[in-house]
Amino acid sequence: MRIRLIAVGTRMPDWVTAGFQEYSKRMPRDCALELVEIPLGKRGKNADTARAMEQEGQQILAAVGRDDRVIALEVTGQPWTTEDLSRQLANWRMSGQDVSLLVGGPDGLPESCRQRAQAQWSLSRLTLPHPLVRILLAEQLYRAWTILNNHPYHR
Repeated sequence: MRIRLIAVGTRMPDWVTAGFQEYSKRMPRDCALELVEIPLGKRGKNADTARAMEQEGQQILAAVGRDDRVIALEVTGQPWTTEDLSRQLANWRMSGQDVSLLVGGPDGLPESCRQRAQAQWSLSRLTLPHPLVRILLAEQLYRAWTILNNHPYHR
């Protein structure tokens, strides 16, 4: 199984790249975590935000595998505990499907991405900076994997 974190935004600070890579390299080969970065749609004073989001959405959906289970990261989504995530991870692995986790840009995910998703997951009711979300997701996926494998990291 492969987990794709498909996130809007490129040129992250070095600490974001290092943090994501630290946890993604800890994941086993049969549960590989990869990052797919989508360029931010053009925004500015006179920019059309809806058009920028639509452009981002098209690129996000193009990065999703045809048979992937898709999870949209949404502030209004279902909150999961770490234990809930470990159960989700176990189910994903048993299904044999790859998983795509979608993280939108500053204005969120377009409706087309939410419609493609089988579930919507909320990391927090707090507004989190998008760079930090990448690290948080990678760490929580690793933690969920350690729970499933009785690894001492979770303690």
